[in-house]
Amino acid sequence: MTFTVAIVGRPNVGKSTLFNRLTGRRQALVDDTPGVTRDRREAPASIGPLEFRVFDTAGLEEAEGGSLQARMTKLSEQAIEQADVTLMLIDGRAGVMPMDEHFAAVIRKKHKPVILVVNKLEGGKNNHVLAEIYKLGLGEPIGISAEHGEGIMDLYEALLPFSKEAEEGEEEDEGRILPMQIAIVGRPNVGKSTLFNRILGEERTLTGPEAGITRDSIMVDSEFDGRPLKLVDTAGMRRRANVTEKIEKLATADTRNTIAYAHVVVWVVDANQPLEKQDNTIASLVEQEGRAIVLAVNKWDEVGDKAAYLKAINQRLDMVFHQARGIAVVPISASTGYNVNKLLKECFKAYDVWNKHIGTGELNRWLEAAIDAHTPPLIKGRRIKIRYMTQKCARPPTFLLFANIEDVPDSYTRYLVNTMRERFELPGVPIRVKIKTGKNPYSEKK
Repeated sequence: MTFTVAIVGRPNVGKSTLFNRLTGRRQALVDDTPGVTRDRREAPASIGPLEFRVFDTAGLEEAEGGSLQARMTKLSEQAIEQADVTLMLIDGRAGVMPMDEHFAAVIRKKHKPVILVVNKLEGGKNNHVLAEIYKLGLGEPIGISAEHGEGIMDLYEALLPFSKEAEEGEEEDEGRILPMQIAIVGRPNVGKSTLFNRILGEERTLTGPEAGITRDSIMVDSEFDGRPLKLVDTAGMRRRANVTEKIEKLATADTRNTIAYAHVVVWVVDANQPLEKQDNTIASLVEQEGRAIVLAVNKWDEVGDKAAYLKAINQRLDMVFHQARGIAVVPISASTGYNVNKLLKECFKAYDVWNKHIGTGELNRWLEAAIDAHTPPLIKGRRIKIRYMTQKCARPPTFLLFANIEDVPDSYTRYLVNTMRERFELPGVPIRVKIKTGKNPYSEKK
């Protein structure tokens, strides 16, 4: 058990910079542009031996109705409710602003533990603002510089009591199953965040008709059928030629990084839009990173001839995406929850395939039969002799093929991969085959 910390404040006071400082890595997008962060994101954090979980939130803003700013503020207020302690961040260079006073009053009404933190006090500059900040009524302020790491040990002392409370009754869970990490990816406005919220059962990230709302990749712990998950919502990926704004470039890079660390990728497409070149690019990126993949066709309730649609999309996948044949195609409706449980079950199936190991004896019996059925071609008059095969690793399944020459044609390697996929039931995951020459190191020494 650990305690949770929410970082809140008006836009551009350094919340994401402090979040990155506490988590020890550049997880949140940071830029001088106000309002870069829109969704709440969370991650494990620490200050020395003190460990906790931290929430980064959108800037608290005065907004009306169902505007994007109003929805961002609502998510930030939810983070305050759910956290054990809130860090109210103030810009020490600007001093106390009217918006700071407004939101300090909002936080006081929630009757939750709060620590007032004054950021951007590099080298002790502007310490005179600390006295001014007492009028917010949130207790004694702590001066820090999140960018340079100054004052962090003072923050450690303030947070330490919450750690001691969390440790009461804590038990070790040595048999814990490691979570499967699922990244939800796709083009903008296909329903990724709606699906993310549906799986979690709460409005955890912003959704709406505006394209490109999500910027940061948002990770949240969850579970399904008793199995732990790390679920990641990502920014929509557009064609590189269309990505011109700095923030969008950072968001796209963050999505690519998320794919690299995922176990299974849920590739979301809009049933009302045909698969386009950018969809192929996204799927190819997943394959290059060696991740398992499941295709979620969203807005299924809007499709007319469903049987014809499924047939067409499977034909399209076989034609343009042969690197991971057999991808599970799951029709869903993220807005109603239709088939979302089935989607998660397919993710676990793909995860199990991605982790699959094949015994060496069984593998080589298949290899012998495959060679008998289709003999390797001649290369410059020289016959290819395939001697042996073994699985090097999983995640994704990777194999070493020992032959007398390295120039085994790609067409023959694809033949082996396709027959192996059928024989050992390896759908929807990339399969790597690496050619090795020389003596088989796995043969018995004489």
